[in-house]
Amino acid sequence: MDAHVLINLFHIFLVVPFFVYVGISRGTLPPAIFTTLIVLGIVVTLYHAFKAYRRWTTNSNFVWVNLIHALWVGPLLFYIGIHKEKTQRPAYELLLLTAFGALGYHLYELAAYSDFL
Repeated sequence: MDAHVLINLFHIFLVVPFFVYVGISRGTLPPAIFTTLIVLGIVVTLYHAFKAYRRWTTNSNFVWVNLIHALWVGPLLFYIGIHKEKTQRPAYELLLLTAFGALGYHLYELAAYSDFL
């Protein structure tokens, strides 16, 4: 199976449901989830910052994907994890917005890959 398909499926079946769960549960999340968000935020930010740099230096057309992860997704996860129950509602709303945007994008990419579109 193509790596891009696996990335799309990973986001559709794991990332999006997790983001929706966090976005809907808000301050009632178990403490372990907040720790997970901190770790994920750090890992996502660092990995995608490095990947963005590599893509930038090779003039890739896909650097924007890594910049979204490094400048938006990772810091948002870290922010929610650090502030725990005191996280303000807009952060959760942004996470839900991100989840639904990711769902739409990755469904579109799967459809385009399968020549459905």
